[in-house]
Amino acid sequence: MSGRLTTKTGEIVAYSEAAIRGNISAVEYCRTSMAALSGCAAGILGLNGLLGFLFYFLSVFVLWLLVLAKSGTQWRKFFINRQSLLTNNFMGGLCTYVLFWTFLYGMVHVY
Repeated sequence: MSGRLTTKTGEIVAYSEAAIRGNISAVEYCRTSMAALSGCAAGILGLNGLLGFLFYFLSVFVLWLLVLAKSGTQWRKFFINRQSLLTNNFMGGLCTYVLFWTFLYGMVHVY
């Protein structure tokens, strides 16, 4: 992908690829941490089945809103599009969430 995009008016916008990668890396770190913490919370709360997965979707959505709130109205300076913030590494975060969810559920409610 090129480092330049064209707006609707035909204006060329340049992005720093290193800065965009750094921002995405920071968001991925937050997403992994959020998945682990929310998985721990779901396990301790004893959430089962569909309710546990809904808790993950809710936590991903809340994190997305927090990142957008932090970047403010000038989000285009930090990210190319908002949708990728919600969908990037979604399955990786889900695997981390399930790992911590089942581990803490087993430790608190089974043993």
